[in-house]
Amino acid sequence: MNLKQITKNDQLHLKKLYFDSIISIDERIYSKEQKRAWASQAWDNKNFDLTLDKGQGWLINENKKIIAFASRYPNNRISLLYCRGDSQRKGYGTKLLQKLEKEAIKEGLPYLATEASLISYKLFLRNNWEIIRKEKIIIKNIIFERYKMIKNFLIY
Repeated sequence: MNLKQITKNDQLHLKKLYFDSIISIDERIYSKEQKRAWASQAWDNKNFDLTLDKGQGWLINENKKIIAFASRYPNNRISLLYCRGDSQRKGYGTKLLQKLEKEAIKEGLPYLATEASLISYKLFLRNNWEIIRKEKIIIKNIIFERYKMIKNFLIY
């Protein structure tokens, strides 16, 4: 397993991984329609490209194949955290989350925030994140639920 910083050359591979990650989600959690709308964001949402261009991210590859990635953008927000469908639940998300947290602490950030899906919020909870609230958003006229979450690094 190799952890490396995301570069411009990785973007197409990351879009494909993002798509694979979402399409492989169990339909008891997200419907086909939800998965289709969500997965399309790699190509239809300019913020996706902006996050990859301007954000600070890391990827994990094995045997020259990218299997997971995560990115912070803006600086105090985890905006992307995805694993290939066949690589989920193997600790890669935890490794990436911990790397992003260490980098944020090193940079002196007081906290990180995110909006976690119904499947990823448990990963954040296991890593001592707090739920601020559950919220609903609309992507392509389809309603999604997610969790606004935060992890504070400064203790007063």
